[in-house]
Amino acid sequence: MIDKFLTEEQDPKAVEKVYSRLNDLLTTGEEIIYIAVQKKPIVNLFPDCVALTNKRILIFTPGNLGLTLKFVDFVWKDIIDVFTKEEIIGAIFSVRTTNGAEMGVDYLPKVQARKLYQYAQERKEAEREARRLRDLEEKRAESGAVQFDNAARAIAQQPIAPVAPIPEPEPVHIPAPVVQEAPKPDELTEKLKKLKMLFDNGLISQEEYNHKKLDLLSDL
Repeated sequence: MIDKFLTEEQDPKAVEKVYSRLNDLLTTGEEIIYIAVQKKPIVNLFPDCVALTNKRILIFTPGNLGLTLKFVDFVWKDIIDVFTKEEIIGAIFSVRTTNGAEMGVDYLPKVQARKLYQYAQERKEAEREARRLRDLEEKRAESGAVQFDNAARAIAQQPIAPVAPIPEPEPVHIPAPVVQEAPKPDELTEKLKKLKMLFDNGLISQEEYNHKKLDLLSDL
């Protein structure tokens, strides 16, 4: 079953664990396209993995010495762009979303990172075309609504026979509005911003950034 995801020398054990977890997560009509596995230069017991489906990108991170498998996912319609950066040892594949979230996996074999980028670009093109068609449908619907509104306005402008005046109702006492306190800032958003700032300033590694971000998102 997993042989088609081992074409670029992925770690079979890591792929099997991710594949098993993915089967429990797939929605109706969702299919797995590709699975890439991190390959650290020294110790690679619990590698991170990136999985692409026709509906989203999922990043898996093992926890508790490999006993658990955390993940975060991004649906294609929310993804602005994907990036790959090749380094001396391996490559980094990262994702950026419409709400400013960014996450990636380092130490990926270069050939696997290239495959991720290739498939991701194809899915982005498909999503861009789907978005264009949706926009066209919305514009057509809006155009129909404008025509209906113009017709309604023309009918409304036709002369209407006078009617007897309606007595004014007794004044109603309306209580003063209750002033609500301003909402407190989103603590999770602030923590994510601080974490991103630490990563951008080189104070933490890509792997530390991924683990800490998953811990914050798992509280939702």
